[in-house]
Amino acid sequence: MVSYLILTHFKKTAEFVTEDVEDATVNKIALWLCTFTLSVAVCAVLLLPISILSNEVLLTFPQSYYMQWLNGSLIHGLWNLVFLFSNLSLVFLMPFAYFFTESEGFVGSKKGVMARVYEAVVLLLLLALLVLGIVWVASALLHDNIARKSLYDLWEYYLPYLYSGISLFGVLLLLLCTPFGLSRMFSVTGSLLVKPRLLEDVEDALSCTTFEEDSLSRKLNCKRATMNKPLPVKTRRKASPWQRNLGYPLAMLMLLALTVMCVLMVCFNVLELLLDETAMPRGMEDPHLGMASFSMFGSLGAAVQVVLILYLMVSSVVGFYSSPFFTSLLPRAQDTNLTQIIANCVSLLILSSALPVFSRTLGITRFDLLGDFGRYNWLGNFYIVFLYNMLFAGLTSASLIKTVTWAVQRELIRAFGQSTLIFDFQSSDSPTAHTQTRNPFPHSKDRISALWQLCCAFP
Repeated sequence: MVSYLILTHFKKTAEFVTEDVEDATVNKIALWLCTFTLSVAVCAVLLLPISILSNEVLLTFPQSYYMQWLNGSLIHGLWNLVFLFSNLSLVFLMPFAYFFTESEGFVGSKKGVMARVYEAVVLLLLLALLVLGIVWVASALLHDNIARKSLYDLWEYYLPYLYSGISLFGVLLLLLCTPFGLSRMFSVTGSLLVKPRLLEDVEDALSCTTFEEDSLSRKLNCKRATMNKPLPVKTRRKASPWQRNLGYPLAMLMLLALTVMCVLMVCFNVLELLLDETAMPRGMEDPHLGMASFSMFGSLGAAVQVVLILYLMVSSVVGFYSSPFFTSLLPRAQDTNLTQIIANCVSLLILSSALPVFSRTLGITRFDLLGDFGRYNWLGNFYIVFLYNMLFAGLTSASLIKTVTWAVQRELIRAFGQSTLIFDFQSSDSPTAHTQTRNPFPHSKDRISALWQLCCAFP
């Protein structure tokens, strides 16, 4: 239900209320398939948190009659169902939904919904043959003997091989998006909160902004349009002192603490990979819930693991939509066509289905992968896992240092009133720089003292 409400919030209403009943019916069926796919993506995100919390609940209430339904068999079944439905959505449902919306029926056949279904099914079969052929060629190049012997062993070899490739692509996508998203979380959170302004009088800033607004309104003759726009200064004035001076720093410190904690856990996992073979991600058949905690700090550590897993997922989504390659996929309220909705559902499902493998590979949790999630071929390769951890720690540290240092410098420059000076220095190469900007320090001594003051501001 939540997935359907989310999709109806972003879908383009004109595609579902057209006069053509056939197109409206096809779009509704495709929207239902997208709803199912998005629901599976949400379930994939919640797999590890639910498993970790279930283990802690059984440790806290080992003999409780009301907790007997919660056992390892139930959790193992959930993992298998999510794995099955995620791959079913990626391989069959989403390609069928795309072909279904783009099809018009074969030439000479009777028009209708069933004609579109026949064409979409044929296209899906052709796509399946193409993908299986590519998988067979890839397996023949890598494992020649196995590929020849198992030519007809579709279910036991080729489909798991295809799933392993899809999971590897999702984990690599998370490796690229998550560090970038962790750095973007600071700016995204800052845009939603009221920032404190050092050395700034809000009343004076409001008076200056109002004066500039009136001046522009008279010049452009659009006073009504300008007055309707909310001003950041007015927003800061309406905010309470606690919200203005305490909310933003606490949020930034929380994001910084979570990011640093992720990097430290990954660095600790790198050391364990070098010293202990059990640190390698692997699959298990029976989770043995209620025997021992999956964190050395007990229930508190398990709660921190859950928070970090969800934080990494949110950061990966932010980084995905902030990437210049995927910015065009960003959905807009009531203005997202069905093709974009399908592409967004596929992208989110790839990210979320790789999240359990991603979290276990980085050592965020010690909960081993259940079911077919632990059968991926590349999980047992030490060099891939070690290099993956090193890349994540390096990229995240570099993004964090760049974001924090630049933000601190920008705020200090703005607070001490040197932004005009920096702009003057940056634009001094252009021939019109001295005519466009006013030099606030005409004398060299004033310029040198201002530079000295600015350098002293950075510890």
